[in-house]
Amino acid sequence: MTLSAPALAQTATAQKAPRYGSFGVDLSAQKPGVKPGDDFWTFANGGWADRVQIAPDRASAGFGTQLSIEAEQNVRGILDDMAKNPGAYGATGRQVGDFYASWMDEAGIEAKGTAPLKPYLARINGVKNLTDLQVLFASVGYASPVEVGIIPDLADPTRYTAMTGQGSLGMPRDYYLEAGEKFDGFRKAYRAYIQRVHELAGIPNASAKADAIFALEATLAKSQWSPTESRDIAKLNDPQSIAGLESKAPEFDWALMLKTAGVDKAPTIIMGQNTAVAAAGKILVTTPLQTWKDYLAYRFVSDHAQFLPKAFDQARFDFYSTTLSGVQVQRERWKRGVQMVNGSLGEAVGQIYVAKYFPPASQSQMSELIENLRAAYQERIQGSSWMDPATKTAALAKLAAFEPRIGHPKTYIDYSSMQVVRGDVLGNAMRSGEFEHQLQLQRFPKPVDRSLWDMTPQTVNAYYNPLSNQITFPAAILQAPFFDPNADAAVNYGAIGAVIGHEMGHGFDDQGSQFGPTGKFENWWTDGAKKAFAERTSALATQYDAYEPIPGAKVNGKLTLGENIGDLGGIEAAYAAYQKYQAEHGKAPVIGGLTGDQRFFLAYAQAWQTKLRENSALQQLRTDPHSPAMFRVNGIVRNVDAWYTAFNIKPGDALYLAPEKRVHIW
Repeated sequence: MTLSAPALAQTATAQKAPRYGSFGVDLSAQKPGVKPGDDFWTFANGGWADRVQIAPDRASAGFGTQLSIEAEQNVRGILDDMAKNPGAYGATGRQVGDFYASWMDEAGIEAKGTAPLKPYLARINGVKNLTDLQVLFASVGYASPVEVGIIPDLADPTRYTAMTGQGSLGMPRDYYLEAGEKFDGFRKAYRAYIQRVHELAGIPNASAKADAIFALEATLAKSQWSPTESRDIAKLNDPQSIAGLESKAPEFDWALMLKTAGVDKAPTIIMGQNTAVAAAGKILVTTPLQTWKDYLAYRFVSDHAQFLPKAFDQARFDFYSTTLSGVQVQRERWKRGVQMVNGSLGEAVGQIYVAKYFPPASQSQMSELIENLRAAYQERIQGSSWMDPATKTAALAKLAAFEPRIGHPKTYIDYSSMQVVRGDVLGNAMRSGEFEHQLQLQRFPKPVDRSLWDMTPQTVNAYYNPLSNQITFPAAILQAPFFDPNADAAVNYGAIGAVIGHEMGHGFDDQGSQFGPTGKFENWWTDGAKKAFAERTSALATQYDAYEPIPGAKVNGKLTLGENIGDLGGIEAAYAAYQKYQAEHGKAPVIGGLTGDQRFFLAYAQAWQTKLRENSALQQLRTDPHSPAMFRVNGIVRNVDAWYTAFNIKPGDALYLAPEKRVHIW
């Protein structure tokens, strides 16, 4: 399928003006004097980076942040009206309005003090033995050293199965383990935060309990898998019976925990991070019961601090936002309320958001772009020099089976059974979690519902699900600079085209490539093709290992490999699709002194216009599978032959790579 000229105008005069600049790119963001071959991200975004200030209530600035702010403002208008006129929106509208109004009632929250905590802390205090403790571990709203949940079965993604894996910690796992003054500071601040939570909640012996809880979490961290290990699907996939779980981690009462979670009828349980789960079992029985109770009480208060009086909320903000991320000012309450409602009743709000802010024309234009990207991937796979015919055939079958979803779900979640009590903000949060759990249990015995979405329409993001082979683009990301129906075609291909290609690329990255067309975890590679793929992806990982965004802190090439493969395949497929567009509509004219190819790459670079606080950047390097924005540009374009031609990149330029050093995968 090809794009029509009205859908993505070749010039800026065909329709209304684009949002940015005369053709869709903000040229004022560029930094004069920077050569594109030395630092392409700064060439495109350096002027913007020099003058922009990160808002004091934010960890970052950039296009993604700006679109999120706009989506929040749009949702706020919906929520304010629902809170004031709940009956005008029917039963679900009243639920949303009451939920939001409860959050905004700061005076009511202050007046209740710690009273809302009492039934939950009493339940923890009533734990008499390890059996009682494990019931809480498997209950909604309570922390646990191991998690129990529901996912599609990797062996048969048409059905659900149970899974278990390592539990969450109070800090990123590596922050407990890394040496150095900075991490010593984080550990000291976290231990002080644990003590502060106890003091605010009126729990005695705060200092001693903080020491014991910190020591417990540090012990758990030592045996937990790193973020890099935790993205290895093959290692995570350890299907077991209950007897198998009991053999590998006998300290846990698996029958009890699975029954408490409602998944004891699962024929198999995927034991993710199996060595960490086994180690947690040993820690379970060697840790005093009182320490576990103290841990549960602390985590419950900390995890729900935002629903408690301001002192609790501020203490949590001071540690997690200021100390760990560098954010100086708490966000306005309404903004956090929007995120809370999006997380609890998101599709109810999303249905109204779509009706107000998502033009139907965007759906058809995106469909055209997606099909052009699919055709580009098809040609690149067919023309691959390193894949043998059998693997090409299998790859093309998977590509053909990709299911794109655009804008919003076809059917929205029915929240009618969720109880919302106006004025009970903590209770509403707990009931929301229980509602989501019951929704999962209702789906559990049935075939997997492929119509479900993992993001709301008002989310500025996109994703690929390997277990369903679906790519999903919520309404909120389909805006400039990612997608602008009034922009030059080169801009849309370089921005949203590369995003589409990126999500498709996840189906063929180092982990997604282990799933077949139906989402089944299976090998569709010949040994020779798999070896050639590993050589190319390893070379890309090695490139990224050398990048050092913060002195002493480098990018982790293995942790970020999947996203980097998606970026590289995405931009090359988007560029190929743009060439197909020009073959159909004629060679792109020069606009503003820039060729079509130059506009394409500038749009790609500006899509990653992002600025982070240093502590947030450090946390990203340790935990996030995405590379820093600068290297999602510089680290990618230096492997793309067309970029060298477009900007006349020569040996001696800082980003120059000799042709034989450039990585080409898809």
